[in-house]
Amino acid sequence: MMTILEVNGKLKQRPPFQFVDRIIEYTPKEYAKGIKNVTVNEPYFSGHFPDAPVMPGVLLIECCAQMCAVCLDLGENEDPTKINVMLKADGFRFMKAVIPGDTLVITVNKTRSGGPLSVFDAVITVDGEVYVKGTLTFAVADKKAVYERKG
Repeated sequence: MMTILEVNGKLKQRPPFQFVDRIIEYTPKEYAKGIKNVTVNEPYFSGHFPDAPVMPGVLLIECCAQMCAVCLDLGENEDPTKINVMLKADGFRFMKAVIPGDTLVITVNKTRSGGPLSVFDAVITVDGEVYVKGTLTFAVADKKAVYERKG
């Protein structure tokens, strides 16, 4: 189990773009399960949608991606010349709307890895019911190559 302070050691994101509050199960490099508490005072709800707030699907994918980052242990021990990038979000399905007051249980499980690639199955449940599921692929890249622009 990890508290928010320990999670902060594993993630580079910070509020308002941090979507992991606590880790409840963890096997480094393989599996992680954590919590995101959804509150009405999160900034995106003022525009999505004021009279019927719904958490955007792309932010639900980001919840999963951040859980993968925790799982990959990208924080303190990261090579400063490398960066992990999400290559693909595949097959995501959104079965129910996430609304303020929901507690998301985000589970990621590495299903494949080889060379610089890692593939995870991701599932978000609320009260034991699946709300979101899909697959994410990450790669390790040279930071310089990611930020270099020609022209």
